[in-house]
Amino acid sequence: MRRTDRIADPWGTRTPYGPGEDWPTRVDSYLADGLTEDDVDRWVQSATILHSNGDGLDIAVKDDRIVGVRGRAVDRVNHGRLGPKDLYGWQANNSPDRLTKPLIRRDGELVETDWDTAMEAVVGRAKQLLDEQGPSAISFYTTGQLFLEEYYTLGLIAHGGIGTNHVDGNTRLCTATAAAALKESFASDGQPGSYTDIDHADVIALYGHNMAETQTVLWSRILDRLAGPTPPAVVCIDPRETPVARAATVHLAPRPGTNLMLMNALLHEIIANDWVDAGYVEAHAVGYEELVNRVQNYPPEVAAEVCDVPAERIREAARVIGTAERLLSSVLQGFYQSHQSTAAAVQVNNIHIVRGMLGKPGCGILQMNGQPTAQNTREAGADGDLPAFRNWSNDEHVKDLARVWNVDPMDIPHYSPPTHAMQMFRYAEEGSIRFMWVQATNPAVSLPELGRIRDVLAQDRLFLVVQDIFLSETAQLADVVLPAATWGEKTGTFTNVDRTVHLSEKAVEPPGEAKPDLEIFIDFAHRLGLKDKDGQPLVKWSTPEEAFEGWKDCTRGRPCDYTGLSYDKLRGGSGIQWPCNEEHPDGTERIYVDGQFWAAPGYCENYGRDLVTGAPLSPTEYKAMNPGGKAVLKAAEYVPPHELPSQDFPFQLITGRTLYHFHTRTKTARAPQLQKAAPEVWVEMSAGDAADRGFTEGDLLEISTPRGRVEAKLRISGIRPGVVFLPFHYGYWDAPEGREPAGKRGRAANELTLTDWDAASKQPIFKTAAAAVKRLEKADGPSPAPTTTGSRPVTEGVPPTTGGEAALATEELVSVSGGAR
Repeated sequence: MRRTDRIADPWGTRTPYGPGEDWPTRVDSYLADGLTEDDVDRWVQSATILHSNGDGLDIAVKDDRIVGVRGRAVDRVNHGRLGPKDLYGWQANNSPDRLTKPLIRRDGELVETDWDTAMEAVVGRAKQLLDEQGPSAISFYTTGQLFLEEYYTLGLIAHGGIGTNHVDGNTRLCTATAAAALKESFASDGQPGSYTDIDHADVIALYGHNMAETQTVLWSRILDRLAGPTPPAVVCIDPRETPVARAATVHLAPRPGTNLMLMNALLHEIIANDWVDAGYVEAHAVGYEELVNRVQNYPPEVAAEVCDVPAERIREAARVIGTAERLLSSVLQGFYQSHQSTAAAVQVNNIHIVRGMLGKPGCGILQMNGQPTAQNTREAGADGDLPAFRNWSNDEHVKDLARVWNVDPMDIPHYSPPTHAMQMFRYAEEGSIRFMWVQATNPAVSLPELGRIRDVLAQDRLFLVVQDIFLSETAQLADVVLPAATWGEKTGTFTNVDRTVHLSEKAVEPPGEAKPDLEIFIDFAHRLGLKDKDGQPLVKWSTPEEAFEGWKDCTRGRPCDYTGLSYDKLRGGSGIQWPCNEEHPDGTERIYVDGQFWAAPGYCENYGRDLVTGAPLSPTEYKAMNPGGKAVLKAAEYVPPHELPSQDFPFQLITGRTLYHFHTRTKTARAPQLQKAAPEVWVEMSAGDAADRGFTEGDLLEISTPRGRVEAKLRISGIRPGVVFLPFHYGYWDAPEGREPAGKRGRAANELTLTDWDAASKQPIFKTAAAAVKRLEKADGPSPAPTTTGSRPVTEGVPPTTGGEAALATEELVSVSGGAR
């Protein structure tokens, strides 16, 4: 057993292993205040909630308080490992800042009230607007952090009860492109990959995915492969010198906004060199000729000029990918939050289809999620999609859902595509949406162009309800604030990127009068008087397990079939991958085995879109294109970003995560070790750009775009020239300003980003704003940026990021197979 500083060493001790071997088990744990496991009263089963990896863990409880966590050795996802946010983040549950009573606005101020008063205010305003304007006045903006049962109940209330089409989540900011790309290629959501593909792959390609910081345990798995015999080659596409880039066999650092150009060039080389499984393509895909014709115009020399990447480097990456025997690909925000995001992500799918690398060990695609329960918003109908991957433009699917809910099909809105979040805020700005209920998210910091968003949320005519655990920047603008229970204080299930379903059990009581989100939704439905066709309550359950059983019925026969799962089956062991049913009682590790897809016209979730314009295909067009339900090879031309650098704004601004924080730091800033590791916003710039301007490490800079200004200290890092980077976590709740900048300069990256989105997925663009920089003050010390991550300095004299005694966690190497440790 070892004790290690997991702030200084986020990925922990190496346990090397070889291809095809089991990943060795290492159990990580952290307990507060010098406690040992002997002091713990009980351990309660759960999984991680501060990133999307889905690591199984147990919550330590002493004297009815959470006092620590321990990885679950039996879990298929993490084999006992935990990342820094898992080890230390639970401390936010015990924060004295937790909301413990409902708040209501009186004379311009939020004051404490009781639940009856708060809920009657919410229900009263909803009824009034339904009478005056109808369902289109009502909107729900949810999160990627609730549980499956809560999303399903919310989707039922919104779609089946109120009848509004305005339902989306902050998953639009991180995951919408993952879903869209899968629907375009396979006509259905659902990840083809499994995390165990890392154990088998000989090439791992990461596209805009800084896995080392976003999914630390998954990156540990790759690090252990790299440290073992016959390691895989790694291809990294990222404009920053991240830990992934530093470990890569080939690193491509394209100019922001050129991902599709680069992908077209990679496909050009793969096809030109005949690294194509022609038999697989012939049997299992449509659209190959169109793809060939499209990418023939994108040789590496053309891409090299647009992307500013050497042509030979592009050819090298194409050779590594094109000659792989078992290729695993992973995609995240570097692609998703960029220009032409769906088109670029679809090309990753195209590579796997033309190479015949699907449904086999080591041959997975992980169109990653950014949040722990993002997959469930998509499955359960809380992001605008219909539940269980039903097709909103297929009348038979709507009828089937109406049967499950016992409502009239015409009561389920399906007259147009679901309203995406960016459009919902525009409708609120224009005044047609008059009621917005925000749950467990913080759009006043996380959405683009914050000055505009604050104005939208602060309108008198908008009735804003916020359901959260802290008084966030958004909650401070609300008419009613509902105190919610969170992870560890309620029971429910959630599903990670490789379709593993975990059960998270209640460990302790929520503070004060805080309630589980499910209980709040059900109370709302009953007070609003929502009924089914027979006059019975629309929501027929009162507990999480009853809601889960209702959800199972909704999934029967659909791709995400949960009918073989139960709370009892999920207790005590590992998470289980869907589909899990009579045919697959132990779950399903890989889908699309033998080239069988869920793409038949009558069954598929989606008919697809034009990747450049976003125009949806009609059922007739889809049936003509893909009558046999094969995979779809969809091509797209490259077009430049909408906002390009200029004389006044010569840099390209990109934003992203740091390893030590999650979202807008509402939880992670309340964990001392995480906050100490990354206490304040910073800005990254290349050494050449800094030298050209006479800047040095730690100078205080102003970063500006046409939309706003931010102050941040300079970190000179390995980022590509011409690009500046800001982490997006930092808002104002812990600053004197409270909810907005006190002066003309703020610290939230989204003061600067633009209101624009990808045509197909409607995901906002956070990575191609044109920006200017100027020095405000000379350095009085180094930037607060971590030295362990993508912000690692390239200059001397910056002290290393460490956690000290307070961050010592325990690692127990339970068993090791494969190479020596």
